[in-house]
Amino acid sequence: MNIATLYPSQCTLGEGVLWHSRRRSYFWVDIQEGILHEFNTAGGLKTWNLGTPVSMIVEQQDDTLLLAVKGGIVLFNPADGSTAKLVSIENSEPGNRCNDGACDSEGRIWVGTMDMHAEAYAGNLYRIDTNLGVTKVINDLTIPNGLVWSLDQARMYHIETMSRSVKSYIFNRQTGEIHYEKVVISVPPDMGYPDGMTIDAEGMLWIALYGGHGVSRWNPDTGELLDKITLPAPHVTNCCFGGDNLDELAVTSARENLDAEQLAQYPESGNVFIITGLGVKGVSNNRSNYKKQYQYV
Repeated sequence: MNIATLYPSQCTLGEGVLWHSRRRSYFWVDIQEGILHEFNTAGGLKTWNLGTPVSMIVEQQDDTLLLAVKGGIVLFNPADGSTAKLVSIENSEPGNRCNDGACDSEGRIWVGTMDMHAEAYAGNLYRIDTNLGVTKVINDLTIPNGLVWSLDQARMYHIETMSRSVKSYIFNRQTGEIHYEKVVISVPPDMGYPDGMTIDAEGMLWIALYGGHGVSRWNPDTGELLDKITLPAPHVTNCCFGGDNLDELAVTSARENLDAEQLAQYPESGNVFIITGLGVKGVSNNRSNYKKQYQYV
């Protein structure tokens, strides 16, 4: 196994990492700074300052992306940096912003919201159907985070960071309805807080550990911790499999909530790391197919 720095982005709050196979690029965001990054494997870096907090990135079937921003979801065209608003989410809640989310196998978007100062129970989880209907599916969340589906699509796994838990929901693939099942993983306090999450081709969950100095692999059927990889940053925020063979793990981190002494001790905080030689692969992204409702502005 090898750990390297993919790019020294020095993000205040790096998040939302995504492998885009057609572009052969990793995308990620700096939520607090409102910046979208693209690092192409040929070596090129692009950045876009969106001027608003940006969290989730979803690959579309065409050449656009979906981004979760404060107040909703926008379509983003990386060819020219233009955006178009797709749907509003809690636009009337000025203290809230979108956080983590994902696309399911049918192309629906799921995204959580939270108070920008992490006020308890101020957030929710929403499903955006392909007709742009918005449904609140889970209420009273504090920091809704990682969201993935089991390989057989029978379950949705969702992290609520402050409870240090991963919960499973029975998932109806046809309708998008979910029903709470149980807590499948409880992260011990000495491992930090669970943040972003991805799934590998064996059905195991990889969870970034905010305050836990690393990324961890868990069995959702047994709740067992299978592995932990320590990284040179305390606040590890999200992860995804990527590379041409989906055998690399890209991991984001944050500089926020670290004092000068801690930043001196962990100067790579905020960078994106790449882990190779894991002996396991990821699965391909689900893609959405939302269309712009009007011209990009």
